[in-house]
Amino acid sequence: MKLNQVTVSVTDYDAAVAFYRRLGLTQIVAAPPRYARFETPSGETFSIHLAESVGATTTVYFEVDDVDGFVAALHLPLLHPPADQDWLWREARLADPSGNVICIYHAGENRRFPPWRLGAK
Repeated sequence: MKLNQVTVSVTDYDAAVAFYRRLGLTQIVAAPPRYARFETPSGETFSIHLAESVGATTTVYFEVDDVDGFVAALHLPLLHPPADQDWLWREARLADPSGNVICIYHAGENRRFPPWRLGAK
């Protein structure tokens, strides 16, 4: 099985498109005012879909090599500044215009192979 994409609901199409483009995603589909699809530099896809209201938020994780430098260059407000976590990731969090949480992180090998992985030797 292979993950194709993640889609989040948004309440303001134009604001969401601007946010995700500023985050560094390349827009590859535009179907305003209800749908847009983006691609990361390494080819994963992410999309937004207009909803009248958003209930519980979604958290989307984007990995970068330099969390501090990446979020500093965004010039966007952060929910949580870059910090090292107990699970061996460095993370910063921000929210898109609809309240979906975006985690910018770096985990390296610990993303798939943390010391506590089941079956690890």
